[in-house]
Amino acid sequence: MYADQDTVRKILTETGDTWAVVGLSSNRARAAYGVADVLKRFGKRIVPVHPKAETVHGEQGYPSLDAIPFPVDVVDVFVNSDLAGPVADQAVAIGARAVWFQLGVIDEAAYERTRAAGLDMVMDRCPAIEIPRLSRPSRR
Repeated sequence: MYADQDTVRKILTETGDTWAVVGLSSNRARAAYGVADVLKRFGKRIVPVHPKAETVHGEQGYPSLDAIPFPVDVVDVFVNSDLAGPVADQAVAIGARAVWFQLGVIDEAAYERTRAAGLDMVMDRCPAIEIPRLSRPSRR
């Protein structure tokens, strides 16, 4: 329900290439660092969003979504579930087109609010796992 394949495919292939990665820092041991690298290799523009506003993967970081001075297509959320809802609300407020909650990040109320606002949304999935699958032929 929170990650139907059509929505996953739409976000990864049609929604746009500017991805704000909330929780992305220069810490190479964190999952966000590796996922952002995969997204970048698949042609996505990565925008690090972290209180430290660090430059990561050569991209300028910002302390919050509303500090980003250009449009964002997808907001990829690497914060715990308790903090994820407000991030989804901020994604709606800045005019993002989609929200993606990473593996283990689940907030059903945020999902309902975000979908009601007209955004596509996926929860509890990882784009770094999903995007390579799109380039493989299906086994039918």
